[in-house]
Amino acid sequence: MTHKNNNAICPGPINRRSWLKIGGLSLGALASGLPPNLAQLLAAEEQGGAANDDFSVILFWANGGPSHIDLFDLKPEAPAEYRGPFRPIQTTVPGMEITELLPQISQLGEKFTLLRSLHHERAEHSGGSHRFLSGYPSIAANLKRSEYPTIGSIVAKQLGASAGGVPLFMGNTPLYGGGPAYLGPAFEAYMPNPNPSSASGANTYNPKAIYKLPGTGDNLTITPEGIVSLNRRQGLLKTLDLLPGSIDSSGMMSAMDSFQQRAVAMLSSTRTRDAFDLDLEGETTRRRYGDTHWGKSLLTCRRLVEAGVRFVQCQATFRLKKETGRTSNWDDHSVNSHIFNAYREKLPSFDQSVSALVEDIYARGLNKRVLFIFCGEFGRTPRIRNQDVSNRPGRDHWPRAMSIFLAGGGLKMGQVIGATNSKAEEPVERIMDSNCLLATLYHRFGIDTHHAFHNRAGRPVPILSSGEPIPELL
Repeated sequence: MTHKNNNAICPGPINRRSWLKIGGLSLGALASGLPPNLAQLLAAEEQGGAANDDFSVILFWANGGPSHIDLFDLKPEAPAEYRGPFRPIQTTVPGMEITELLPQISQLGEKFTLLRSLHHERAEHSGGSHRFLSGYPSIAANLKRSEYPTIGSIVAKQLGASAGGVPLFMGNTPLYGGGPAYLGPAFEAYMPNPNPSSASGANTYNPKAIYKLPGTGDNLTITPEGIVSLNRRQGLLKTLDLLPGSIDSSGMMSAMDSFQQRAVAMLSSTRTRDAFDLDLEGETTRRRYGDTHWGKSLLTCRRLVEAGVRFVQCQATFRLKKETGRTSNWDDHSVNSHIFNAYREKLPSFDQSVSALVEDIYARGLNKRVLFIFCGEFGRTPRIRNQDVSNRPGRDHWPRAMSIFLAGGGLKMGQVIGATNSKAEEPVERIMDSNCLLATLYHRFGIDTHHAFHNRAGRPVPILSSGEPIPELL
C-alpha cells in the first residue's frame, strides 16, 4: 500500500492583523498565552469542504494501566495468585480468547487484533505514558507534561494543526506525561473543556466529557460576551502594535495565532460543531452505544473522525461506586480499588460501547481508514497484590508486558500477535518494543519517523530513534 508523504503540509499561522479581520481575543489572553475559550471568539464565515479520507486514529486511553491478564491475555492454568477469577471465552476467531466479561466484543473477533508482546522499561504513570506515546524515555519520573512530543502532537505538526476547517488533533483532557513538548503549545490537543487535574497525577478526578453536556453548549458556540465590536478590535490592533518584542520572541504569539486558527475552524465549520451534537444521531445508534459516559464519548469520537479530525485522544475514565474504589482510572492497586469488582462494574459498559464503535466503523466503511486503539501506559502485575488493610485484591504497575486492542485502520484484523509466558509476566513470542506500534501508526499516517525537530537546546531529534512497523498488521 502506498501512502503519500504529508511532511510538507504544515500551513503557517495567520498573522495578527489577518486574525483581527476575523475576530479577536482579549489582550490579557493574548499576552498570557492561555488557550482561547471559544466563547471569546468571533465567528468567521462558513467554510465548506469535504472531510479528509486519510488515516485517522481514535485512542481510547486507559490511563493508569489496564490489566492484560484480566482482559486480553488470560492464563487459566496459572496459579490462583496470578490468574484471577475471570475465565476466558472464545471469540469468533479460532484460538483467540478474551475475558468472559466482554461477550459482545468476543463476537467481533475478525474485526480486531490483539498485540500481546509489546513492552517498555518505564513503570511510572507519566513516565510510562510519555515513553509509550513519544517513543522516548523521559528524564523525570513523574513529569506532568512531556519532554518529547507525543504522537497526537506530531500528527498535528506534520499534517497541519488545522486543515479543511477542522482541528486535526482533539482530546477530552490533558494526559499525565503527554503533550507537545518543544513543538510548542500550538500543537496540543484541541480540548473544548479540559480539566488540568488529569495531568497532575491525581487519580480521583471525575471523568471528563468529550461530548457536549446539557447546558454547556457555550464552549462550542458564540455567546454575547464573545462578540468583539469593531471599535474594540481596532483598539486592540493598536495595542498589539505596541507590545514588546519579547512576547513575540517567546513564540507565544505564533502559538496563539495557531490556537485562534483552530478555534475559528471549530466555529466556522458546521461539520466540526455538528460532530459534538449527539442529538443528530438516530435513537437506535445512541441506544446501541449506550446512554453512558463511555457510550457518548466513543460515539462522539466516531463523529469527530468523520468530520475530518485525524487523531482523537479520549481518556477511558470511569467513576466507580465508593465501595468499589476511589480511583476513576485503571490504576487498580489494592489501595485504590478492588480490581475484580471494578472490572465487573465497568466492563459491561466497555463491552457495549466498544463493540458498538467497532461494528459502526465497519458498517460505515470507516474501517479502511479509522483505527480504534484501546490501551494504557503498561499492564498490571501478573501476581495479585493485597496491600490494602481490607485485604482486597489489586495489581501494580507492569511495563514488561501489556495487551493492545486494535480495530480497523486498514490493518490486518482477526489475529493475535505475540505471546507471553504461562504467567503473563513477559513476552516470549514476537517480542517488540512499544515503539513498533508507534512506527506502524506513523507509517499509516505517511509520516517519516526519521524527520527531526529541534528541541529547546537546538539539537535535532528524530520523531522515533528506534522501532519498525509491525509487518503482520500491514
